[in-house]
Amino acid sequence: MILDIQGIDTYYGLGHILHRLSLRVGEGEVVALLGRNGAGKTTTLRSITGLTPPRSGAITYKGASIAGLPAHRISQLGIALVPETRGIFSYLTARENLDIARRPGSRWPMESMLERFPKLREVLDRKGRFLSGGEQQMLAIARALLTGPDLLLLDEPSQGLAPLVVEAVMGTVRELKREHVSMLLVEQNAEMALGLADRVYIIDHGTIVFEGTPAALRADERITTAYLGLGG
Repeated sequence: MILDIQGIDTYYGLGHILHRLSLRVGEGEVVALLGRNGAGKTTTLRSITGLTPPRSGAITYKGASIAGLPAHRISQLGIALVPETRGIFSYLTARENLDIARRPGSRWPMESMLERFPKLREVLDRKGRFLSGGEQQMLAIARALLTGPDLLLLDEPSQGLAPLVVEAVMGTVRELKREHVSMLLVEQNAEMALGLADRVYIIDHGTIVFEGTPAALRADERITTAYLGLGG
């Protein structure tokens, strides 16, 4: 088990967002975390990465506790987040955005990223604020991979993208799955996520309400209707 979360409670100020939440990601496994907007998906990723540390509960990565560690230390341990906002430095070029993320020994060096995302090669000298949404998403994923993570957290990678760009981005996620990269995927497009995931969790009001395989979820019309709007 590469990631094991047990009973975490996370707050924003006085707001209690995650309630005794538990989930796990195995080595080389793709796990989808689904739910409505505001259900607590992004907060779960922020809890893992130390951006919004939980007040209680345990987060174990590769057998070691990481709850309460600063975000930069968690990143150094091998967890990379591709945030929903993409987090591109708008006044740096694409090349500079990539350069600041490079780490020696990463299994994904710069050249492999440019081969994986050939569009980025065309815009390396373009500043972040002039990149399209799709180019920014490719840049955000490439930047995360350059850090050499063993666990990749993806927050809404298809959001706001044109269908052709979505296919390119999600094609990359499928390639990473074939390479046995461990991933926790938050994705509003439930059908797309279920096509990629080995296991799936559904979160509602900060609580896990379903855990199982995509096939088991599809077979449970009560859950898919109540929490994903896929039934009926």
